[in-house]
This record gives sequence, structure tokens and C-alpha cells, in this order.
Amino acid sequence: MNVVDLVHRPIDAAALLAGVGSPDAGANLLFTGTTRRTTGEVTTDWLDYEAYEPLARSELERLRDQAIVRFGLCGCGIVHRLGRVAAGETSVAVAVSAGHRREALAAADWLLNELKRQVPIWKREAGPGGMAWVHPESAGKPGTEAPAQGSRGTTQAIGASADDG
Repeated sequence: MNVVDLVHRPIDAAALLAGVGSPDAGANLLFTGTTRRTTGEVTTDWLDYEAYEPLARSELERLRDQAIVRFGLCGCGIVHRLGRVAAGETSVAVAVSAGHRREALAAADWLLNELKRQVPIWKREAGPGGMAWVHPESAGKPGTEAPAQGSRGTTQAIGASADDG
């Protein structure tokens, strides 16, 4: 199953990973980006994500379709959370399955880079110092600054076959 979604609730990363599985896949990979409490000396209580949803959804679908072709994926899913996301909660999840781990790892990395670069999703960081729009600068939000980022990524590679060496 190749899923793209924008949600206003916690992301079910396990279901996303299960949904991209395939008997042809030797590698199933899940990346979750979570809201980080501190970045340098900046404390984050929560992030608030906004999107132009129709365009964000179509851009995520386009990136998913490109990744499937470019990396020969068996399955691909992308879910991004919108609204308030507290420190420690998942903001974005990308799950891919491929014949081998190299393709799966490369696809997840490419998808996350392109998502940040191309998809109209903006984040505002809230902490003791107030609220401010943050990263990426090029997203088109007036007054955007990029000194701090509030996400930390965790990766789980599940089901890599022995010949992925």
C-alpha cells in the first residue's frame, strides 16, 4: 500500500510500516521525525505545523511516486502531522520497502530532503521565549528564520535480508 496523509492526530508509525510491506522486500524501513525539546540553547515546548493541504497532499503524492520509480521501491508511505505537536511526539513518518537496504535508506533520505524542500508545510516553534516561524527559509512564509529546528529523527530498519550485507 502506498499511503500519503496529513493528519491532526498522533501518527501510527507501526501501521504505516506494516502498510508498505511486501513479500518482495528484503528491507523495510521506518523513519520518524520527532519534536525535539532542545536545539542548542533553544527550548521547544511544541511545534505548530500549518499547510496548504491540497497542494501539500499533491506534492507528497508526487514525491512518493517519484521515489517508487527512482529507487525501485515495493512500497512507500509518508504521513505528516499538522497542528500542535508536543516535544517527544512524531511530526513526520516515512516508511519504505525495497529489495535491498541501500535502496530503502537512499529513498527515505531523499524523500525527507525533498519533503522539507518542496512541500508547503510550515512550522512555528513555541517555547519560553514565545513563538517563531522556523525552517525552511525557502518555504515562502513571511518572516521565516532558520536558526533552530525542532525535529529529531529516529530510524528503524526492519527485515533487512542477509544478502543486503
